[in-house]
Amino acid sequence: MSDHDTAPEPDEPDLGDEPEAFDAPLLPEPPHPINWNLLTADEAEAEWLELNKWVNWLRATYGLPASVVPPFWHHHPELVWELSALHLHWLAAYDVEQNASAPLGWHRDFADARQRLRDWVAACGTRLDRDRPTRQTAWPGEDPAEPVEDRIIPNRDQDFVQFVLDDVAARRQAEDDFYAGLDPNTGELP
Repeated sequence: MSDHDTAPEPDEPDLGDEPEAFDAPLLPEPPHPINWNLLTADEAEAEWLELNKWVNWLRATYGLPASVVPPFWHHHPELVWELSALHLHWLAAYDVEQNASAPLGWHRDFADARQRLRDWVAACGTRLDRDRPTRQTAWPGEDPAEPVEDRIIPNRDQDFVQFVLDDVAARRQAEDDFYAGLDPNTGELP
């Protein structure tokens, strides 16, 4: 080897232009409670699609009847909140950082949740091939509740997609209305 021959330098990454690569979290975001009342339009769309995918997995994996998880669960807030909480619990129980007995806790809680789901389904009246709004009891001094009628829904997936589109559009409109009401000079509410 001559004085001019040198061992090749190992390739070193050029970090000068990409500091944001180190700003990203090392692990995916941990599960967190979902407040359906506060989601933005974009957040809601992502959460609806994720929850729907998980509910389909849940009902198929455990062979759940429509009396526990009906096809039109998305029309009933009481079912959405229960299934969303169950999904969150499942995510946490099966997280790689979780203790090995966490799935047993999830299954124990799942048994309790199935009973609550049966109660919600019986109260709201949704069925395998039809749906109706959950009956509301009017309290003294309130207007009487609107009459509820069954609605036959021939295609569950089409109904879900339209439901999500409508929900996202309503949330986006609420966001637009909020921002339109801000003072353009200060960015504050008048």
